[in-house]
Amino acid sequence: MCVMDSESTFRAYVLQGGPQLSSPAHHVSEEMDIYTWLAASLVFQDTNPIAQRHRMRQLEERQELFGWKVYAEGMPHINHYESALDMPAEVRFSYTKTIDFYYNAGTQLAALAVARLVDSKETWETNMCKQLDIIIGAHSNKTIEYVQEHWDEDEFFGYQFLNGLNPMMIQRCSKLPANFRVTEEMVKDSLGGSSLEVEMKRKKIFLCDYKMLDGLVANEVHGRQQYLTAPLVLLYCDSYDMMLPIAIQLGQKNGVHNPIFLPTDSKYDWQLAKIYVRAAEFSVQEVDIHLLRTHWLAEVFTMATLRNLPFPHPLYKLLIPHTRYTFQINILARNRLISEDGVITKYSGIGGAALYELLVRATASLTYSSLCLPDNISERGLDKVPHYYYRDDGMKMWNVINKYVEGVVQHYYKSDDDVKKDTELQSWISEIFTNGFKGKKSTGIPETFEAVNDLVKFVTMVIFTVTAQHAALNNGQFEFGAFMPNFPTALRKPPPEQKGQTNEETIRETLPDKGTTVNGMAVLRLLSTKSTDHYSLGDVPEELYDEEVPCKLFKDFQKDLKKLSDDIEERNKKLELPYTYLDPKNVDNSVAI
Repeated sequence: MCVMDSESTFRAYVLQGGPQLSSPAHHVSEEMDIYTWLAASLVFQDTNPIAQRHRMRQLEERQELFGWKVYAEGMPHINHYESALDMPAEVRFSYTKTIDFYYNAGTQLAALAVARLVDSKETWETNMCKQLDIIIGAHSNKTIEYVQEHWDEDEFFGYQFLNGLNPMMIQRCSKLPANFRVTEEMVKDSLGGSSLEVEMKRKKIFLCDYKMLDGLVANEVHGRQQYLTAPLVLLYCDSYDMMLPIAIQLGQKNGVHNPIFLPTDSKYDWQLAKIYVRAAEFSVQEVDIHLLRTHWLAEVFTMATLRNLPFPHPLYKLLIPHTRYTFQINILARNRLISEDGVITKYSGIGGAALYELLVRATASLTYSSLCLPDNISERGLDKVPHYYYRDDGMKMWNVINKYVEGVVQHYYKSDDDVKKDTELQSWISEIFTNGFKGKKSTGIPETFEAVNDLVKFVTMVIFTVTAQHAALNNGQFEFGAFMPNFPTALRKPPPEQKGQTNEETIRETLPDKGTTVNGMAVLRLLSTKSTDHYSLGDVPEELYDEEVPCKLFKDFQKDLKKLSDDIEERNKKLELPYTYLDPKNVDNSVAI
């Protein structure tokens, strides 16, 4: 990270977007040393007229290269490039990454040995679990095996709300929603004779509400209508500290045709209710929690950084490693996953029009506090929930990032007045507020920065979102989703309107057909496979600093990440199912996959 010689300094600067000088000596001999370009400085500190002109010219060129575009009304704006091939080379995949990514994309189905099933509309047979086991085969690992063995158990169903692909839905429940009429009689057995009122006061009752899906019309897959539900799930953290589901309602409107399913119902009724919840989980996790809140926001942050912060700006140096490959991975997502002929469109219930409506609803629900982990955990009332490894590791990661960001920011901004005077910084946050959060003050996103502490928190959120948060939501997709009944991409039958009419055959007819299943497995495997061109958090290939203080801060950052990694590994030795997604060595430095 720290520069060792002037030649590498200049090369790094040019590669990162500095002015294309005919030779470094040309301007050095006039008025400035090359290290003037490398040393970070705020715009009002750069008093050299040549330096000022270069800052302005650099931003003008970048703003010409990277223009905002409206993807769809109600959603964050995107970069204007429709094809990765049209983008400047410095923001495209490396040759290694390109070969690796397209090789993987073209060989997932072959690797799973399921090419013959790609277009199959057949329902899985009674030995479905065995067939899926054969397909997963050599691609299995301990987590996948655990999911296959425990997917239908209430303990694992509840565990996934804490440490699965979407640890962001669950919240403490102090009062039941008016449309979820769970009675004391319904849950007294699940509560060991206690009552909802008592357990709510003990902070032991939790809720997952998928109301964001209410009213969405599902996609057609293989020419057949699919079905979405908007479940409400009530959970209880029992005396053994296990998070258990105690009631499930599959629709938002209570009534005789929308029964509340209970663990005391028949095996198949309860199993099917949980499958509908897991399908709803696929829709919300992939579209809102994963696509919007990490990929799309990462693109907003990247655009604002490139357009408003010149190379000498300290925040540019701090943030640029966390923008790597984000444009291209998002262009590929739009062109190959959610386009008219994309995989999500063709093989998921949330594809097509429903996906776009869900993105609009999700964007409208974005808040600053939901993106800041300490605030989010507190708002959801999850500070004391046991075995919440996402929270435990995430809070430690947040603090490590915050410590590093605070050191760098306070080194360059000596006072709140420095923050207010930084016009480049103010332009940066203004574009994020306007293009990313639709200029809505209700989101809590700052329009301007007034204080150093406010800047530290926001930059911490940005880096956490595009590194740790993305890893937590992305890296386990194949592990938790390879065994399809645990994470179905689509469901072929509407939810039951009465109890007692479900059997094993009903469940198989509801689950995705063979072709939908294997295509879903293939894309989940691609999206969660680490590329060979991979940089973990704290591993920065560029040499950006030559100053003693930021160099030391970065080395301390690397040491803190190493300690956190060691602590997580030690903790995981004691767990039946280790939680690895926020181990720093498993966290990418940017949204690059």
